[in-house]
Order: sequence, then C-alpha cells, then structure tokens
Amino acid sequence: MGRGLPLLLLLLALLVAQAQAEGGAAAEEVKIEVLHLPEVCSPKSKKGDLLNAHYDGFLASNGSKFYCSRMQNEGHPKWFVLGVGQVIKGLDIAMMNMCPGEKRKVIIPPSFAYGQQGYAQIKIPPNATLIFEIELYAVNKGPRSVEAFNQIDKDGDKKLSELEISQYLKEEFARDGKKRHPSVHDEILADIFKKNDHDGDGFISAKEYNVYQHDEL
Repeated sequence: MGRGLPLLLLLLALLVAQAQAEGGAAAEEVKIEVLHLPEVCSPKSKKGDLLNAHYDGFLASNGSKFYCSRMQNEGHPKWFVLGVGQVIKGLDIAMMNMCPGEKRKVIIPPSFAYGQQGYAQIKIPPNATLIFEIELYAVNKGPRSVEAFNQIDKDGDKKLSELEISQYLKEEFARDGKKRHPSVHDEILADIFKKNDHDGDGFISAKEYNVYQHDEL
C-alpha cells in the first residue's frame, strides 16, 4: 500500500503533465471565426492559389493595429500565393478553404507568427499573439498550381525544360505589357533553375516545382 502510493502520485503527475501539454498544443492552434460567408462559396482557396485580399493586423494584448493593407499600394488589395510562405504561417493556415467575398477574424499564436523574435520594424513584440481581420476578393489559379504546371509542360513529360519555361516567361511578359530589358528574361530564367533544379539535371520536375520561389513565375 505504501509503495503503491508513490506510483499512483507519479501516474497522476504524468497525466497532469500530459493534459498541460495537450492544452498548450491546443493553445497554439490558429483560431478562425467566419464573419461573413457568401451564399455562393466557390472556388475555395487551396495551397498554390493566387489570392487577392485586404487584411488588418492587431496585437491581441492591447488591440493596437500594426498593419493595414489598405494603407499600401494605393489601397489596392494584396496579391500573394497561398501556402508557400509569402505571408506568415498563421495567415497561410487561416486563409485555406476560403472563398471570394468571405470575411474572417483569426487569432494567430506566436509560433505561427513572429515567435520569440517579434518584428520590431512593425512594432510586434516577442511572443505576440496576433489578430487579423481578412476580406478575400479573388481566388485564382496560382503560378504553382497543377494547371499552371501542365500549361508550361508543353510536351507532357511531367518536367519543365529551359525552353518550356523560357517560352512561358515570354508569354507572361507579353500579357502584362510591361517594358523590360531583354537581359531580364535571361536573369529570371537562370534564377528559376538555380532555385528549383535541385538535382541539377537541367529540368524542373513536378516535385521541384512545388515550392514557389520567384515573383515573376
């Protein structure tokens, strides 16, 4: 009986520690509240999609606003590719399965935001929990979608050659109408292969293409 008590106490201590760990894990989740959902909710966003959205960022500790997308780029909504690290991880998580016209309020813990370092440039202290209010305007096929890969892969061999990507760049440049020096095309093409052709075989496979690396592609 006397020897059983310490074992019982040890078991209880382990259970408490486990419960605390589980509670901590739960606290580290991104919490999502849907403020407005359109009657027609399609298409829904997924990794690799190109999104157009406005969002405001607040510190959970005191409610102060540290970011407003409407104050940048002449008030135009922000374009970014979802799920590839162009925004903090918490926003990549929070904006999955979201449809045009939808509004969300999300709470992002430090581990999915700026962590222990914070971000002094926009006055985010270390270990800060963040709140974002998001309004999504558009969901488009992104440059790293399966559809985009197949569009570039003219011969259908599931890998992208230098010629195929070169042609794609020329088509994109012609579409947006911006004037560029011819050397820009070569520099971007070289940069794309440097960052994506991990095995150095002269092709970019579907697996290598999966991670978005260059704004021009």
